[in-house]
Amino acid sequence: MTQRKPSTRIDGELTRQRILAVAGKLFAINGFAETTNKLIAEQADVDLASINYHFGNRNGLYQQVLTVAQQGIIHLDELSVIAESTDTPQKKLFNIIHLIYRKAIDDNEWKIQLLAREVSSPTSNLVASLDENVQPKLNILRTVIRDLSGLSENSPLLTLCMMNIIAPCLMLIIGIKSNGETATSRHR
Repeated sequence: MTQRKPSTRIDGELTRQRILAVAGKLFAINGFAETTNKLIAEQADVDLASINYHFGNRNGLYQQVLTVAQQGIIHLDELSVIAESTDTPQKKLFNIIHLIYRKAIDDNEWKIQLLAREVSSPTSNLVASLDENVQPKLNILRTVIRDLSGLSENSPLLTLCMMNIIAPCLMLIIGIKSNGETATSRHR
């Protein structure tokens, strides 16, 4: 008996990307609990089964949206380039903060809004996303701050230093977006 290979649609990746973009905006505006698969499917102009086909379930979709948001704001590769440069630790930290500022004022509005919502009212999906997407970025920042401060890797003060750098950056991002400032509105 000959088995048929399942046919793959040429536009499958386009459909997946469209679902991600629509879901990201809806989750950012309405939150995870208030955004239904039906609403996402309607606005993405796909059938409801497409969400399960591409993402397994709503949690799988939301985790992918969180990943897209976190990579869209600051990608690990961007931080790695800064960390591996021959710049001084002071310059590396300046470049990281500058990168965060640039990304905050770029048109990443739904991504920042979604992450701000997730930080202020975390869902169970945050843990998986933190381990996979955020921890490697924090490790890079930790190394830069360690080199800058001269603290040992195990010093509890190193964590406090990181918090004193991360908290104002997060507030900058949230503050810029809550005021409705984007790159386009700022340059008009």
